[in-house]
Amino acid sequence: MEILGLSTSPSSGGAYALILSESEGNRRLPIIIGTFEAQAIALELESIKPPRPMTHDLLKNLVLSFNSDIQKVVINDLSEGTFFAQIHYNREDDKIKLDARPSDAIALAIRFGAPIFVSENVLEEAGIVTEESSEGEKGSAPETNEAEKELTQMEKLEHELKTAVDTENYEKAAKIRDQIKKLKG
Repeated sequence: MEILGLSTSPSSGGAYALILSESEGNRRLPIIIGTFEAQAIALELESIKPPRPMTHDLLKNLVLSFNSDIQKVVINDLSEGTFFAQIHYNREDDKIKLDARPSDAIALAIRFGAPIFVSENVLEEAGIVTEESSEGEKGSAPETNEAEKELTQMEKLEHELKTAVDTENYEKAAKIRDQIKKLKG
């Protein structure tokens, strides 16, 4: 995954949406993070070095002082709307996994130049597809008026989802994605 960007999330009390994008795919993953974590990520992405080490810079220095190196970050689970991540690092000959919040794990990953991965099950559950697929329900004829109504609503939601993603309104896109999942049942 690559970091596509950060955007403010006004309805989340000043929180930010961190947008990850598949390197070789068309799915995006919005993750709501706190202001301090967003600042830590933004400073590193913009190569801005504050006069004193920020928390994640301190953690990087601490990891390096123990002759360790972060190899990758994996967002590996989603439970009740909360994302979970693991930091994979080496300490001498040992390979270790450490539980972390995705925002902290990503802030460290960019400081180490480590790749960011998202497990397939998390992407299936929370990812947003940015391009409509050519296959789908549009080619099949509905059998009843109820099915036709549902298809029309599905098409409307898919169009709204595409618009939300295109305008980078990822919070709205996540809500529409959830409505589509309910409709597909």
